Amino acid sequence: MDTAELFDRRRRRQRRDRAAARFADHDFLVRRVGDELLDRLALVKHSFARALVIGAADTELIARLRATGTAVVAADAGFAFARAAGGVQCDEDRLPFADASVDLVLSVGVLDSVNDLPGALALIRRILRPDGLFLGAFIGAGSLARLRLAMFEGDGDHVAARIHPQIDVGGAGDLLMRAGFALPVADGERLTVRYGALIRLAADLRGMGATSVLADTAPPLGRAQLARALASFAEQADADGRTPEVFDLVYLTGWAPDPSQPKPARRGSATASLAEALKAKH
Repeated sequence: MDTAELFDRRRRRQRRDRAAARFADHDFLVRRVGDELLDRLALVKHSFARALVIGAADTELIARLRATGTAVVAADAGFAFARAAGGVQCDEDRLPFADASVDLVLSVGVLDSVNDLPGALALIRRILRPDGLFLGAFIGAGSLARLRLAMFEGDGDHVAARIHPQIDVGGAGDLLMRAGFALPVADGERLTVRYGALIRLAADLRGMGATSVLADTAPPLGRAQLARALASFAEQADADGRTPEVFDLVYLTGWAPDPSQPKPARRGSATASLAEALKAKH
């Protein structure tokens, strides 16, 4: 393994393979973002002949996309998810697809744990045909704040990295621009899930393959550390005894450049003032 990499590729595959067997019991986040991506796609006045879905856990999304007449190729970092979707096992920053080979790419909940995210986005842009569309979603900055606090208080004087670094909406937009996408847009959505105990949250994260795959592995919590973490999470509960945990979801939209696309107006080229435009509305 390359020691300079943030995430352990082998451990990531193992986590996704472990999650595959009972993924349907913990798939609420993937289902949420999958539905949102398809809703956004439905608003686009385009037809897409061939699509690549990166993150193959959401088989329903793949089936719904195929039902529209789109030919779908799936890819996943995990062997089990890739096999179940009839797809290809590969990491997102090592995509083995030809340039300009698809006109739609959907990335469903996986880009938050990619070693070379700028490189992965650049590959996605290259795989797209001119005027092809990329839609993506992943867990972003601000997520799991209560779990983060519980882990911090559980560790005490020997704090270890247990939660992945997270990307905010602004940073995601910058990465789209850096990768060469036209008309890049990044936006967010906050989803709050209420848990009766830390162990239930941990079970969901494990079940969706979202536990830590950091290359520098933190030592397991000892008995005293775990007790402090459990207590901290419980202390953050509302009056009903349930702790609200936040998932801040980041959505990405970008187009492969094409001469037919609208161009931003040159600064200073407007022929009417904003004040005049607003007056015309009344």
